[in-house]
Amino acid sequence: MKKLGFLFSFLITFSLFSQQQEDAWFFLRDKPDSTLYISNPLLMLSQRAIDRRNNLQIEINGTDVPMHQAHIDNIKAAVGITVLGKSKWLNAVHIQGTKIIIDNYFLNSSFIKRVEFANKTFNNLGEKAVEKMVSNHQNKFNISQTDFNYGSTSDQIKMLKGNYLHAQGLTGAGQIIAVIDAGFPNVNTLEAFKRLRENNQILGGYDFVERSTNFYAGNNHGTNVLSTIGGYLENQFVGAAPDASFYLFRTENAPVEVPLEETLWVEAAERADSLGVDVINTSLGYSTFDNADYNYSYADMNGKTTFISRGAEIAGNKGILVVNSAGNSGNNSWKYITAPADAPSVITVGAVDKNKSIANFSSFGPTSDGRIKPEILALGVSAAVINHTNGAISLSNGTSFSSPIMAGLIACLNGNEGFLLKSSIHKKSKKQKKFNDHLKEAVYTSANTYSNPTDQYGYGIPDFEIALNKYIGSTASLQEASLERVKISPNPVTTIFKIEGFLGNRKGYKMQIFDVLGKQVLQKETLLNEVEISFLETGLYFLKISKENQYRTIKIIKN
Repeated sequence: MKKLGFLFSFLITFSLFSQQQEDAWFFLRDKPDSTLYISNPLLMLSQRAIDRRNNLQIEINGTDVPMHQAHIDNIKAAVGITVLGKSKWLNAVHIQGTKIIIDNYFLNSSFIKRVEFANKTFNNLGEKAVEKMVSNHQNKFNISQTDFNYGSTSDQIKMLKGNYLHAQGLTGAGQIIAVIDAGFPNVNTLEAFKRLRENNQILGGYDFVERSTNFYAGNNHGTNVLSTIGGYLENQFVGAAPDASFYLFRTENAPVEVPLEETLWVEAAERADSLGVDVINTSLGYSTFDNADYNYSYADMNGKTTFISRGAEIAGNKGILVVNSAGNSGNNSWKYITAPADAPSVITVGAVDKNKSIANFSSFGPTSDGRIKPEILALGVSAAVINHTNGAISLSNGTSFSSPIMAGLIACLNGNEGFLLKSSIHKKSKKQKKFNDHLKEAVYTSANTYSNPTDQYGYGIPDFEIALNKYIGSTASLQEASLERVKISPNPVTTIFKIEGFLGNRKGYKMQIFDVLGKQVLQKETLLNEVEISFLETGLYFLKISKENQYRTIKIIKN
């Protein structure tokens, strides 16, 4: 009888197991249409996305190619399998079904390379112990020439010397930021976003959770986050990049924590890339799920295990500056950063208070493979945000807000001379750093504890005045050495400056002056000794001296 009882129990358990719906990804073998798409990139990418790749010398390759629709249709037609999402970068389809059905379909489908289950004990890589953690997603969003009057945002902008960037006219104009979050209710009506709406700075968006074009829905977290970058109330509130343009993408379903949200995030990042976005901010992170069998361990925080981190790394390799919150787990049992903050290319941001002391909730690094995370910090204790219900200015805590503050200023810095310098270098050795690497290095090395990083403080709090000068200097060093001694005097300049330090014959050299948006405001076909610019408005400009493949760009501050 005991044996029969045991057998009966086993059969019940097996029956329940065989019926349980599991999340998994099918990774496909090929993209048969790759040659067609790569030879006709406008079929899959906007011109702005192509320009960004050209400027950063990033090749268009098979990861840009859409997935083969016949493969997807084949999977959709399978009985017992539901397609929930997909990623062209990873050539993967997110599905649900029982383990038995998924395994059988995989074994009988030659176009599928491998299957990965969200429950890692099912994967063929071998079972490993998974740390069982209590899901904490319910609290993931909360822990109890230009001269702006910053009002309530003064601390969060001036702590990072963002006001210096703004004073140089670097306010995010010409940059496109994608905010990937949990929803954006009332952004279409609140006074604090009126400036964005009237200036057509909200370029569009999408609700990936509901598969809807109504992205002004969902959880208010995204509204609060957006306000720290693009919100504006005259003399009361100024976002970190008030003149940037935005795409708003909802990928997070706030009431639940499920693996599908990782896939939706990657879908949104792919959409952002195809639209030519410069910066992504995401104040989200994943380590635990409603189904504890899907939980990640600290060992998984290595930048290459989780689906979302793999996608974030590809986004970085496409030339997007991805900025992510470190997480708010510093004072609980899971104290570490979460995915995708562990990805190598992601700029991970922790939180401090107004006295520059670390917030106790700010998550710890390093990554499980020993890399410094978070790299940098911004205000995340009593940060000023816009309340989504009444539009009032509120104070809120979390790395959810330190991240977008940082993302906005990084967009301002990225716009300083981006197109001008990046387009002027046609032959760059593979050994040279990418422009985004120069930018990140400039920001990191400007931080107050760069020489002595710690697991929670990282490199510390950046100084964007220092970072701007470092970035201009490091990118200028990529120009041809024959022009490296050229300088202008005086600088700052009021009416006339001299071009000094030029060695040799000036024949064949021309000169151009551009504003911060890359618009040409002066051109001379000969290289003059003196240049008169009294007609220019006060602000930041760039002098470009060129001859064939030789270029030199010099910053001009016009008083």
